[in-house]
Amino acid sequence: MPRSVNSVASRARRKKVLKQAKGYYGRRKNVWTVAKNAVEKAMSYSYRDRRNKKRTFRALWITRINAGARLHGMSYSQFMGKVKANDIELNRKVLADLAMNHPEAFKAIVEKVK
Repeated sequence: MPRSVNSVASRARRKKVLKQAKGYYGRRKNVWTVAKNAVEKAMSYSYRDRRNKKRTFRALWITRINAGARLHGMSYSQFMGKVKANDIELNRKVLADLAMNHPEAFKAIVEKVK
């Protein structure tokens, strides 16, 4: 008796991976074994970088707050220390946005914590 193979599911699985590899260069887009490895690697990079993105944005916010604070004669660490001490509950994302796009509002916060 011949072996029963679920070729419908196998083909669907391969089609799914090859669809994900669309746009890749060379054999990575149309050869199953190469595409499978390329897609797997890409998925692991995307998983890793979704976490790294949070780090990079936090670093960007800190840089912007530091630049804004130094315009008013304070360092980033002094500014954040005073923000916490005065119970101002604005996170770095909001503070960075104020420093960048609304300098008068950021100046008001700096004056309040001084």
